[in-house]
Order: sequence, then structure tokens, then C-alpha cells
Amino acid sequence: QLQLVESGGGLVQPGGSLRLSCAASEFTLDYYAIGWFRQAPGKEREGVSCLSSRDGVTHYVDSVKGRFTISRDNNKNTVYLQMNSLKPEDTAVYYCAAQYHCSSPPNILSWGQGTQVTVSS
Repeated sequence: QLQLVESGGGLVQPGGSLRLSCAASEFTLDYYAIGWFRQAPGKEREGVSCLSSRDGVTHYVDSVKGRFTISRDNNKNTVYLQMNSLKPEDTAVYYCAAQYHCSSPPNILSWGQGTQVTVSS
């Protein structure tokens, strides 16, 4: 089973930064594309970013381009989402997910449990 564990969420003021982590213990993350998704209250889950497994190509939704960066540390078997210049509209539960490819619609193999990000003054 592909078990993913997110961490790094919290409360931050507008303009602040957070780094989310997505770690795996039972499989090697770089065999899979890893995507970050978020779901705000009353809204559908949306894809935020994705990191391809083979070529390392990154993808971002327009609303986070230039502010968020996805990366992978193979030594730590962890994928990160660095979030800068956070806005209140970034408030959501953030999930990471394993996929074979970064695709739309996504073909999710496994979800993490989610981590809450709240941007508020």
C-alpha cells in the first residue's frame, strides 16, 4: 500500500510562508508522480501542483504560479511544497497524492491524510 504522510501545515499571516512535506515509508517516492491538492470549505478539491517522476517536470495551477514551489529530496524520500506570499484564499486542507503521471483528471493511486493550512491575520 502506498502510504503518504503530510506535515507542515499551520496558521500563518497573509504574506507569510509555509513548507509542506509529503513523506513515504513503504515505497520510493521518485517512482511516482506526486501531486499536491487542496480543498477549502464548501469547495471541490483542486490540483495545486504536480512533480513528474521521470523527468522532474513541475506543474502549477495558475493561482499559485510564482508563489509555490514543488520539489523532491530523494535521500529523505520526501516531496515538499514551499508556499510563499500566502493569501487568505490559500486556506484549505492540503493533500499529497501518488500518481503514475501528472495528468488531468488525475489518476490517484493513494492519498495522504491531509494537513490544514490557514492564512489569516
